[in-house]
Amino acid sequence: MSDPYETTEAHLERLLGRALNSFDLPDRLVERLGTALAHSSSLYTTHHSPEAGIWRETHRHTYLLTDGGSVSLWELAYRLEGDRAVRHEVFASKAETCLAVTRLFGEAPVGASADHVLVPGEDEPEGGVALLSALYAAPAPVRRHREYAVEDSADHARRVLRRAENADRPGERVATLLRSAYAHQITQAFGARHCLADGRGAGFSLYEHAFVLLDGSEVSLWEVEHTATPDGRHMCEVYESEAAARGAMELRARVR
Repeated sequence: MSDPYETTEAHLERLLGRALNSFDLPDRLVERLGTALAHSSSLYTTHHSPEAGIWRETHRHTYLLTDGGSVSLWELAYRLEGDRAVRHEVFASKAETCLAVTRLFGEAPVGASADHVLVPGEDEPEGGVALLSALYAAPAPVRRHREYAVEDSADHARRVLRRAENADRPGERVATLLRSAYAHQITQAFGARHCLADGRGAGFSLYEHAFVLLDGSEVSLWEVEHTATPDGRHMCEVYESEAAARGAMELRARVR
């Protein structure tokens, strides 16, 4: 945790001193940083994978310079599998940080879905058969690596629960739990499938809202968005599990 009384010069010296790759920063950038008057640091993303023993955080450090401009450094702090030592690397851009994550952890881009994606030109079953086939063919649950955004996550959880219209939506217990959420990630688990019933089309999408709480635990809400309503209007339903959400989609596809 940063010291609120630490001078900008001391903060920069400590940041560059602990980074394993600080010598890779462009000389011109380091020279400009030497004129920094003030600084601000914030946690940008956090990632937890207890099963694999992997942990990492991305911090953004922004410096105000004497010429009136500003410069940001991106710090990657991480532990590797089987090693409790924390390592630090620093980069001049977010893109370089993403490349480092790929180099160190070999992960696909965040948000990539494990679900089948239709290729243009592929034949797709028509109507409700397509939706139901996709639901039955849903892959078994897998542990996904997560890259959490540190934002107004408790408020995001509140808004997701507020727009849920299903009577069996998560109750006060879950709402209370999510008040301690400080980071979250939204992933589309089932995208924009359509079925035809009673002469009307209906679209279905499924999203996972994954939250990390102050105690380090993870909680997910599963949101179904669909237009399988009597008047064709858009409707949101929220569930505590993926199985319950997919079951609701199947039911909506069968009964209109």
